[in-house]
Amino acid sequence: MTSDNADRGALWDGAAVRARVAAMAQRDPRRERFGSSHHGYRLRPPLAEDTVWLFEQQHGVRLPASYRSFLKDVADGGAGPDYGLLGLTEEVDGDEALHDLREEGRRAGFLSTPFPHTSEWPGPGKDGDANYSVEGSLVIGECGCGTFHRLVVTGRNAGHVWLDDPDWGGLTPGPDFRDWYLAWLATP
Repeated sequence: MTSDNADRGALWDGAAVRARVAAMAQRDPRRERFGSSHHGYRLRPPLAEDTVWLFEQQHGVRLPASYRSFLKDVADGGAGPDYGLLGLTEEVDGDEALHDLREEGRRAGFLSTPFPHTSEWPGPGKDGDANYSVEGSLVIGECGCGTFHRLVVTGRNAGHVWLDDPDWGGLTPGPDFRDWYLAWLATP
């Protein structure tokens, strides 16, 4: 559970985010920026508190404050880094790489199990292996080439977005969800 101060610090200005995304779309009408042809600079409608609460109850977690606020105040996915953000309960086509990962994340106890990592886990391309646990994290986006963004939901790094590249780089820690998304919004 997060403190009230942390919750207030994580609030989003939905109108400002939507305006910034619209400005990004206007500057890129031919969708040349990586991933924009997929997400089209569209944001899905925000979720009602009841929908977020139900997801949390079903999975035995409290979503990190910055992500939770984003879902309620800005959007349930859409435009974002790389191929964009997945909606919290968005269905993924069975033929897509994300399908199996989304199903894994819906398995009982998966999200409520504390994320075990506190530092990088090297993958096969870094003299490590791909045999690592990602329990306690939710896939929130795809980078391409079998690499994904994971939001840590439980454990010491809850709220941070990690890069998951099981075929090459392994797990790489990243910033808090808010900082991660704001960095994308700030790119020209």
